[in-house]
Amino acid sequence: MAEPAPYQVVARRYRPQRFDELVGQEHVARGLSGAIQSGRIGHAYLFTGARGVGKTSAARIYAKALECERGPAAEPCNACDACLAIAAGQDVDVVEIDAASNRGIDEIRQLRQNVAVRPARGRFKIYIIDEVHMLTREAFNALLKTLEEPPAHVKFVLCTTEPEKLPITILSRCQRFDFVTVDAPAIARRLAQIVEAEGGRATAEALSLIARRAAGSMRDSQSLLEQLLGAASGRIGVDEVHAVIGTGREEQVGRLVQALADRDPKAALEAFAATLSGGADPGGVLEQVIAALRDALLASVGCEPGAPGGGLGIDPAAFGRAVGTETLLAMLQIVDQSLSRMRTSGHAAILAEMAVVRLAKLDDLDDLAAVAQGIAAEPRAAEPARPQPAPREKKTADLTRPAAIAEPPPAASPPASPPVAAVTTPSADARSAWLQACEAAGGLAADFAAAAVDVRWDDGGIEVVMPAPAAAGAAFLRRPEVTEAIAAALAGLAGRPLRHAVTVAAPVAGAIEALPERPRPAPSQAALVRDAIDHPLVAQARTLFDAVVRKVEPPRPGVAAAAASGIARGESADDEEDDPNG
Repeated sequence: MAEPAPYQVVARRYRPQRFDELVGQEHVARGLSGAIQSGRIGHAYLFTGARGVGKTSAARIYAKALECERGPAAEPCNACDACLAIAAGQDVDVVEIDAASNRGIDEIRQLRQNVAVRPARGRFKIYIIDEVHMLTREAFNALLKTLEEPPAHVKFVLCTTEPEKLPITILSRCQRFDFVTVDAPAIARRLAQIVEAEGGRATAEALSLIARRAAGSMRDSQSLLEQLLGAASGRIGVDEVHAVIGTGREEQVGRLVQALADRDPKAALEAFAATLSGGADPGGVLEQVIAALRDALLASVGCEPGAPGGGLGIDPAAFGRAVGTETLLAMLQIVDQSLSRMRTSGHAAILAEMAVVRLAKLDDLDDLAAVAQGIAAEPRAAEPARPQPAPREKKTADLTRPAAIAEPPPAASPPASPPVAAVTTPSADARSAWLQACEAAGGLAADFAAAAVDVRWDDGGIEVVMPAPAAAGAAFLRRPEVTEAIAAALAGLAGRPLRHAVTVAAPVAGAIEALPERPRPAPSQAALVRDAIDHPLVAQARTLFDAVVRKVEPPRPGVAAAAASGIARGESADDEEDDPNG
C-alpha cells in the first residue's frame, strides 16, 4: 500500500509558478520577462524587499524561464522536466544557498570552484543566494570578482531583506529589483482564491482582517489562513480571526479610540478592559490603535488614509481634525514606545494600560505649539537696570524703514535734544536709535551699548556717555570694526551718514573707584539641569513623553533671555533630539 503524500503547507502549495502570478510585483515581472524576451539577460540580480513578498518565488520563476526546454522564454511552461525539477527543488543546475548558515569565506571559495563546472543538462548554472546580507565581510570580498565576471553559463540571484547591509561593491555589480509590500485588497483577493480551492468558507470581512494583519506580507497572510482553516469548524468569521490573532473586536477598539479623542481616561480603560476580556492581546489592541492613529494622521495633513479607520468604524478625517496633527504625532510616539517596552517586559498589560491613560490625558499639543511660538515671538525681557532694545524680529523692518523707529518709555536719563534734520521722525529717540544700531552690529555691541547712562543728539550725530565702571565696554565700542558696523546701521536708520561718539563719564568725586566688571562664572551643569526641570514647559514635556533632562547647553553670549526663561534642551529616555533654540 502506497504511503500518502506528505502534507505541504498552503504557502508552498500556492507559491507562484509564473511571472503573471506574482501578486503586487508586476513591475518586477515585466522587467525580468522583458529582459529574457529581448535577450538582455544579466549575470547578477539583486531582489530586495520585506519578508513574504515573493523574492525567492520570483528567483525560481526566473530560473525556470531560463532553463525551460521551450526557452529561454518570457514565461516558463511548467510542464517540461526542467521546470518540474526546479519547482520541486531537485534540479542540479539550480543551486539555492542559505547565506545565514553558509556565510563564511570557505563556503564562498567552494562556490568559486564550482562555477567553473558547466551545467549538467541545462543552459545555465543558476545560484540563488537567500539572505545574502548575512555573509561575512571576507566572504563578500571573495565573491566580488566572480560576481562581476562569472563564466557565461553562470547566473546569480541574490535575495535580501536588508540591502543596506550589503557593501556598495556588491550593489554596483547587480541589477536591483525592489519588491514592494502587497496591498491589503490584493492579499484578500488571493486568500479568497485559496479558500475556494481548499473547499473552505470565509467571510469577506474575515479575509480583509487577515490581509490587514499581514502588513503587506503574502506569506504571513497564507500562514494565518492555514491556521484558521485547521481550527475553524465552519465558515471563518471575524470572531475566529480575532481569537487567533489576539486582537479586539472593531466596535470595542472603536470605542477605545473614541474615548481617547474625548480625553476620557475612565471610558478608555473600560473599553480596553472589554477588549481584553474578549480574549484580545494587549499588544494586538495597541497595534489596532496605532493603525487608527496612523490613518487619522494621514487625514490630518490632507492625505488619503486608505482603509477607513482600520476597519474600526472611525472617520479618520474627523478624528484628525478633533485631535490635531501635533497631538497625533505624540500619540503615535507613546504607543510605539509602549509596544517596544512590552516586548521585553513581564507586565505587558500594565504597560498597555499606562499607555492608554497617557493617551487619554494628553494635552492638545497643537495649542501648546501655538503658545510656544507666541512666547518665542515676544520681545526679550529687559535686563536689570538696562533699557529694553527693540525686538529682533522687528530689527530688519526698522532698519529698512527709518520712520518706523519706535519711541520707548521715557528713560531716566536727561531729556534728549531735538534730533538732527537727517532723521525723518521728529519724535525719534536717540537711545532707541543707538540700541537698534548696536543690535544690527551684532556680537557684544548690544550688551555694552545698553549700559550707556546718557544718549543724546548733538549737532553732528549721537553722543553716547558710558559710566566709569564700563570703560572696558566703551573701549570695545570704539574699536574700528565695531565703530564701522554701528555707523553703517545708523546710516540706514537716518538715511545718510550719521556720526556717533562714545565717551566715558568721569567718576564721582570721593567715590571708591569701581573694579572692572568681571565675567560671571558659567553655571554648573547640575545648576542648569535644576533650572530646566523647574521650567513649566519642560516639566510638561517630561510628563507627557516620559522624558528626562540629561544635558542643558549654556546660553550663547547675548542670549540672556533664553537662559532667564529656562529654555533648555531635553532628551527622552529613548530618543535624543536637538533643541532648535539651543
